[in-house]
Amino acid sequence: MQNGNPILKTVRAALEREPHINLHRWPVHLDLTDDSVLVMEGDVESIAAKKRALELAAAVADVRGVIDRLHVALAEHKADGEILDALETALFDARDLKNCSLRVLKKGETVTVQEILDDDASGDILAAVKDGVVTLDGWVISLSHKRLAGVLAWWVPGCRDVVDALEVLPPEQDNDDEVSDALSLVLEMDPMIPHPEQIRVHTHDYVVTLEGLVATQAEKDRAEQDAWCLFAVDQVINQLAVGR
Repeated sequence: MQNGNPILKTVRAALEREPHINLHRWPVHLDLTDDSVLVMEGDVESIAAKKRALELAAAVADVRGVIDRLHVALAEHKADGEILDALETALFDARDLKNCSLRVLKKGETVTVQEILDDDASGDILAAVKDGVVTLDGWVISLSHKRLAGVLAWWVPGCRDVVDALEVLPPEQDNDDEVSDALSLVLEMDPMIPHPEQIRVHTHDYVVTLEGLVATQAEKDRAEQDAWCLFAVDQVINQLAVGR
């Protein structure tokens, strides 16, 4: 890293001020290409830390782009095959993805798990895992489908990162209501959120605010994590109250 570079100094200062990021425990390596593209590499504590780091870096003046090589640190390592098997089950069992064809990449070969041939098909998803990083390719019929598949990937134990490259066909205009609707769906599906109806979701400029009541701190943290897992969410404000 070019220690004296003013752009890198500004980025590092922004990261040090962010509450979700702990550079002392999880140092992030920063480098700058000749055309002022920032390379960020290393393990971070959470999805929130990863997303905030990328957002803060991209907002720094004179940074022309960000190359994301940040991964979420794991408490327990799992083999890629084990991650892929769990992901395959999660995608196959998801009610809202029932009409999607599903394929997985195993040992360099594409294996068809489910194929939907009729005109009612709502997607064709190809899932792969390498070094704990899940990649989702193919297409789905809506942004909600894309976001749901991405969250299911993040939920799989051993997942270090998700590259959600699913294309939405036909193209759909994204907006705050779509984000809120997708998160409400995810909270309803999450077995760790027993009473999702008590959580209110508001989104403004891709910043999600959670309000309402949950029974435990673990549920509060989990609801926030679900929000961070959503594609395109930039910030989460967790105002959930803990009580009974």
